[in-house]
Amino acid sequence: MIEVPKITLKAARVNAGLTQKEAAKKIGISYQTLSEYEKDESKVKLAMIKKMCSVYGFPLEYIFLK
Repeated sequence: MIEVPKITLKAARVNAGLTQKEAAKKIGISYQTLSEYEKDESKVKLAMIKKMCSVYGFPLEYIFLK
């Protein structure tokens, strides 16, 4: 089985070519909230992570969560 490298939520956003403000608008949250989520991923609920993955174009399996 091939091991898939994991990336952080911030890296997924950057790889999608989005600023925090752009991403937050697409997700439907404030950029301040997105900033907090990127700093402390333990605060993010799974439903929100799935929404972020959809906006960023990354499968959930690629996201590294602390």
